[in-house]
Amino acid sequence: MATPFAIDIEARTIIPVAGGSIVFPVRRIYCIGRNYAAHAREMGGDPSREAPFFFQKATDTLQFCPENETIQHPYPTMTTNYHHEVEMVVALKSGGRDIAEGDALSHVFGYAVGLDMTRRDLQDEAKANRRPWEAGKSSDYSAPVGPLHPVSSVGHPSRGKISVSVDSEPRQSSDLSDMIWSVPEQISILSRYFELKAGDIIFTGTPEGVGPVERGQTMRAYIEGLGAIALAVV
Repeated sequence: MATPFAIDIEARTIIPVAGGSIVFPVRRIYCIGRNYAAHAREMGGDPSREAPFFFQKATDTLQFCPENETIQHPYPTMTTNYHHEVEMVVALKSGGRDIAEGDALSHVFGYAVGLDMTRRDLQDEAKANRRPWEAGKSSDYSAPVGPLHPVSSVGHPSRGKISVSVDSEPRQSSDLSDMIWSVPEQISILSRYFELKAGDIIFTGTPEGVGPVERGQTMRAYIEGLGAIALAVV
């Protein structure tokens, strides 16, 4: 007999899998910072010397975005500088500690288009005061994600266009091959800090061109082979 819960809470966070009726349960959301050289420079970093670093978003910040549909995305409170950051998302079907780089891709279930939405003014304030980034990076709905595409359907994308437009005007545009740290490297390095497990997802970094969005604007995030998601900011 199951032990009764003291309170009722929201159902587990899930991502539907493309082309089927199954869903992927999300355990944790990890993100890597400054993983494209030009973006590292625009944020004041030095991609030739900087070691990779990671942060987390709360799991329930995920906002699922169906393909071929524009969904409403609430503008968060406590900010006047809300930025888009398009990223490829990696979903793990298994994990472990100290995963070898050569074994890392065997733990991947699939890939998706994602946005690491950021209250940039709060993040900048946290940086200036040497405080955690949570207020800037983990606001409600700050992790929009499209359908997961299984490895069996798309393989392991390592190159292809990644972009964002706002009201049809290009903002970010790069190639997955411009990542400083590859997906296998990210998984391997991250597993030294945390025991990775099935259900973990990783936002793999954003290219240059990050910028603000306002209420009334529509973002379209695209990755070659993984499709696009569209969000109207309200």
